[in-house]
Amino acid sequence: MKDAVVLCAGSGTKIWPYAQIRNKVMFPVSNKPIVAYSVEALTSMGFDNIILVAGPFADEIRAYFRDYSNVTVIVENAPKGTAFSLLAAGDYVKDESYFALYGDTIVSVDDLKKLVAAFEKSGESQALVSPIAERSSDYIGCNIEDGCVKEIWGHSRSESTHFFGGLALPSAFFEALRFNPSRFPYTEVGMMPPLEAYLEVSLADEIKRGMKLGAVTADKAVYDIDKPWHILIANRGINTERCSALTKNELGEGASIDDTASIAGFVKLGKNSRIGRNVIIEGSIIVGDNTIIKNGAIIQGNVVIGNNTRVRNACFVENCSTIGNECIVSHAAELEGIILDRVFLYHYMEMSGIIGENTDIGAATVCGSLRFDDGITIQSVKGRKEFAADYSEAVFLGDYCRTGVNAILMPGVKIGPYSVIGAGVLLNKDIKDNTLIYTEQTLIEKKWGSEVYGW
Repeated sequence: MKDAVVLCAGSGTKIWPYAQIRNKVMFPVSNKPIVAYSVEALTSMGFDNIILVAGPFADEIRAYFRDYSNVTVIVENAPKGTAFSLLAAGDYVKDESYFALYGDTIVSVDDLKKLVAAFEKSGESQALVSPIAERSSDYIGCNIEDGCVKEIWGHSRSESTHFFGGLALPSAFFEALRFNPSRFPYTEVGMMPPLEAYLEVSLADEIKRGMKLGAVTADKAVYDIDKPWHILIANRGINTERCSALTKNELGEGASIDDTASIAGFVKLGKNSRIGRNVIIEGSIIVGDNTIIKNGAIIQGNVVIGNNTRVRNACFVENCSTIGNECIVSHAAELEGIILDRVFLYHYMEMSGIIGENTDIGAATVCGSLRFDDGITIQSVKGRKEFAADYSEAVFLGDYCRTGVNAILMPGVKIGPYSVIGAGVLLNKDIKDNTLIYTEQTLIEKKWGSEVYGW
C-alpha cells in the first residue's frame, strides 16, 4: 500500500472564527498545519502517492506542499461531501488499495502502521477507530463487535462508542461511492441530518451488503478537530509529546543559553536563537530559529515557540502554550493557549485561548478565565449551545483583529476576523466577522474647586 487520499474539502463552519481565511486543515497545531501531520506520517512510511482533495482555499494547501514530490492537490469547486471527495481521487489512485484519511484529524504514525498491518494480514477493509470521550451525539460514529465495525450512526444519542480516524480500503470501494444517497439515513428518530454525501454512509451500506470492515483501535490519541476548543486539546497533547521526548539540551548553530537562566528541564533551540538573562523555564520547551527569550521571561513546560519571535520583559507563558512566528510577547503579558503568526501581546494583558494571525492586543486587555459561580461556560457553535469539557472558558479571536486598551473579554466569547474591540469594552457575546464594537460614554461636567473642600 503506497497510495493515500486525504480529505480536505470541508468548509469548516463549526470551527469559526478560523476557517474564514484558510482551509481548516491548514490551521496550525504546535506550529504545524493539521494536515501536515498526516502527510509527514505517510511520507515517513514510504507512501509515494498522496492525494489531497481540497475545496476552499486550495491554493494555500498547494503552496505549503509545493516541495513534496509525492503530493498531488486536486480541487473540488463545489464539494458535496466526503464520499464524493474520495470518489474524485479515484483516477489518481494507482495501487489496488489505499488509505482514506480525514484532513482535520491527527493520527500517530504508530497507529497508521497498525492499520496497514491489519489490512495486509486480513486482506479486508479496515477502519482505525478511537473511543468517543465526549457526547456520542457530536460524532459520526460506530459500535464494535468481534473486532469489526457492526453499525455506523450519525450523531447517535447513545449507540456510538467509537469514531473514525482513517480507513484502509481496496480500490474496488470506489464503485460503492457512486451509489451514495447524499443523505445520512442511519440516524435515530428525531435526528435531522443535512443533505450531504458522507463517506460513512457508503461504508454502512456496504456493511449491510456483506462487506466486513475490521476495527483497529488506536493506541494513541486521535485528534478529530471539529470545534475551536479541539484545537487547544490537540495542541496540549502534541506539545506534551514533543517536549517530553527531549532528553538533553539541543542547540542549533549560533544558539546560546545565558548562565543566569534557570531551566528545570531541557530546551531545543533553533539556529541563532538564545535564552538571555534571568529567564526562568519550568520544564522543557522547543524554540525555532532566530528567536530571543530574555529579561526575566517566565515560561512553563511543554511550550513551543516559532521563528523570529521575541519573548521578554517579565512576561509569563503558561504550560502547553504555543507561540507562532514573528510574534512579540512582552512587558508582563500573560498567555495560556495559542497565538498564531505576527501576534503582539504587550503591557499587562492576559489572554487564555486562541488568537488568530496578525492580531494586536491592546494594553491591559484581559479575558475572564473563571466564573464567579465556578460554573462551566456554554459555548456557541453555529448558534447551537454546546458543552466543552476542556477549555470552556477560553476566548477565540479570529485573524486580523485588534483590541483597545482595557478591553475585557468574558469567558467563551468568539470574535470574527477583521474585527476591532474598542477601548474599555466589556464583551460578553460573540462578534460577527468585520465588526467594530465600541462604547459610548455619557460625560457629566460639574464645577469643582477649593470651595468643595470648605475653603
